[in-house]
Amino acid sequence: MLPYPLLTISLLLMWLLLNGFTPGHFVLGTLVAVFASWAMASLRPDKPKIRKWHLLPKLIVIVLLDIIRSNIAVATVLLFGRKKGRHSAFLTIPLEIEDRTALAVLAVILTSTPGSAWLEYDQHDRTVLLHVLDLIDEAEWIDLIKNRYEKLLMEIFA
Repeated sequence: MLPYPLLTISLLLMWLLLNGFTPGHFVLGTLVAVFASWAMASLRPDKPKIRKWHLLPKLIVIVLLDIIRSNIAVATVLLFGRKKGRHSAFLTIPLEIEDRTALAVLAVILTSTPGSAWLEYDQHDRTVLLHVLDLIDEAEWIDLIKNRYEKLLMEIFA
């Protein structure tokens, strides 16, 4: 009946904290919490199948270094403006990854890196629409994503 009992209890408690405790709010909060728990059960993703655990630290280090480097680059653009030949742009990047978990991880990586944002994934064409704040060379960005992140994610989740 309750696929996520802790979620149900937490939602009910939050409902009561926000609305005050009355019998009516208790019943309404319970209904909302139970239906939300059922909705979460239908959204439950597949269990990730990580094949090469030993590559995860490498991915984490690469991502952390890229986030630091991107923070510096974005701060430079904000403080001193763009250099000539650089502009914001939307890129369509073809991907080979098919694993949903690997795609989700790639989306988190690209969005958490300042200066880029994952906007849309086209499942039929297997392409991602990416916004880049400070673009110099489109081919360089595509190569970076495919060779730096996608290959490693395909090894980890293959």
